[in-house]
Amino acid sequence: MARIAIATSDGFTVNEHFGHAKFFRVYDLSEEGYEHIEVRDAVAACQHSLGHDTTRFDKIIELLSDCDAVLVQKIGEVAAAYLIEKVVRVFEVSGSIDAVLKRFISDKLV
Repeated sequence: MARIAIATSDGFTVNEHFGHAKFFRVYDLSEEGYEHIEVRDAVAACQHSLGHDTTRFDKIIELLSDCDAVLVQKIGEVAAAYLIEKVVRVFEVSGSIDAVLKRFISDKLV
């Protein structure tokens, strides 16, 4: 079983930039399918006027610490490098949450 966090603004599509996400939907995946677990509120890590704030990155990493991967539509180079350094798996994907999760299950990506 794997736990996945998804950055979404509408709850149906992977459509949010990592640094702009105000919440993440969390799912448990197994070979049989997936189950929505909860929505976790987050403070957006990127503030346009202030740039990147690694303290906010750390808060999101802590918020999602039980997740095996984070799925986002887009992530900037600075944030991606920081997450990789902290051993957080992040994937840039797009499409419906249903289709993306089914693909992750069938391709055994996590």
